[in-house]
Amino acid sequence: MKQPQVRAGDRLAAARVTLLGALALTALANAVGAAAADGGPTPDGPFTLYGVTIYGTVDLAAQYQSHGTPASDYHPAVTEALINRNSNGAIATITGNQISASKIGLRGLEDLGNGWSGVFKLETLFDPQSGNISDALHSMTLQNGVALGSQTTGADSAIAGQLFNGAAFVGLAHSQLGSLTVGRQTTFVADGVTGYDPMGSAQGFSLVGWSGTYAGAGATENRRLDGSARYEVAAGAVHAGAMYQPKTGSNPGTATQLLLGVRFPGGSVDAFYSRKNDAMMSAPLSAAQVTSVAQVCGGMAVAGFACASIDKALAGTIADLRTWALMAKYTLAPSATAFAAYEHIQYQNPATIVPAGQKNIGGYVLVTVNNSAYPSPRTLGVFWAGMKYAATTNLEVTGAYYRYDQNSYAIGPNAGCSGALVSSQCSGTLVAASLLLDYRLTKRFDVYGGAMWSQIQGGPANGFLNTSTIDPTIGIRYSF
Repeated sequence: MKQPQVRAGDRLAAARVTLLGALALTALANAVGAAAADGGPTPDGPFTLYGVTIYGTVDLAAQYQSHGTPASDYHPAVTEALINRNSNGAIATITGNQISASKIGLRGLEDLGNGWSGVFKLETLFDPQSGNISDALHSMTLQNGVALGSQTTGADSAIAGQLFNGAAFVGLAHSQLGSLTVGRQTTFVADGVTGYDPMGSAQGFSLVGWSGTYAGAGATENRRLDGSARYEVAAGAVHAGAMYQPKTGSNPGTATQLLLGVRFPGGSVDAFYSRKNDAMMSAPLSAAQVTSVAQVCGGMAVAGFACASIDKALAGTIADLRTWALMAKYTLAPSATAFAAYEHIQYQNPATIVPAGQKNIGGYVLVTVNNSAYPSPRTLGVFWAGMKYAATTNLEVTGAYYRYDQNSYAIGPNAGCSGALVSSQCSGTLVAASLLLDYRLTKRFDVYGGAMWSQIQGGPANGFLNTSTIDPTIGIRYSF
């Protein structure tokens, strides 16, 4: 008898059900075990059983955007709190993930003896208002062929609908020799941006939080690296690390990162270096590109295009990236901490050409590819600073300022240009400032409110519908 075929979507749905079932059983078993052990209520601690802990966050908010886009059911940030190319009219909406990503996950720590431990982490990020697994690349395919003024929120990210889009790694750790983990994991630069951003990479209140470009050392898809090996070790006040990602089918270029830092009473300083070859930056297809893809898939040859289903098709820009960063924080008083950081990113055309049809993360395809976007090296200098202040036991107030400067990398008649109407290759700036108040009602439940203002000028503003926005936001968050 012929066996029925199981579709990929059905397999993914089954995997999701299995994951959620495992999480629920782990939590239930932990609660029952704890209650049986002490004969009373479950203590207010982690849901841990046999070294495996379940954890999660749900973050929902209401937001007004002076120039924004409708909320996405898939993008990790849900709305565009930062000024973007398609930021259009005033919008009031329910959003999510504004102070932290909504997620559910499992992490494990197993004592192996003699100072050794086995570790693992599985994490899934989701949109709390729609219940969908976060998928930024799908948020972009929904904009394929859509006019800029009619688009919803959609932008690139490392989070592309994978079942474990937040993390999926396993490894070994030693009390003195350090830790080595392998799999899908955040980079040193990404962890540094989160740790040294006064807003903690809050997507509704931070330039470096909403845009993953800086945590991705130049390309947001590199904020998390699939199939990577990461080693980190500490000796006294000094810590260091190295990370490497080899080439794979959906990763045409290698990645290397190095970390060196020092901790001292009241603060710390970390230095980072990153090198990524053939970094991929994805974008929606224009109406003309959608037509070209349809012609290719219909049997008509179109130079520079590949065939793919339109719900998996994106345009890509390829670059070789070189990045260094210096980040610091210092506790000025028991209730106040200051943060400052600078990151320098250089883009140049790739040494190895990536062809149209290149596979990307999440099963998406770059049906048209630009390997010559940088006639001369493009540089971004990114600076941020801020202060976090504990006004009371329960109330935390944070203020931050962000700025990036782009050089003019145009050649020929536009060399040295600075006008937004001339070219996106002209020099320019993006600035943002934000204020956030976070009040903790209980250990696991808090309410927050604040706003971020951002403005873009010069070459980076080329093609933008508007050049500034302010986005007041109030929200609630539950963490366990």
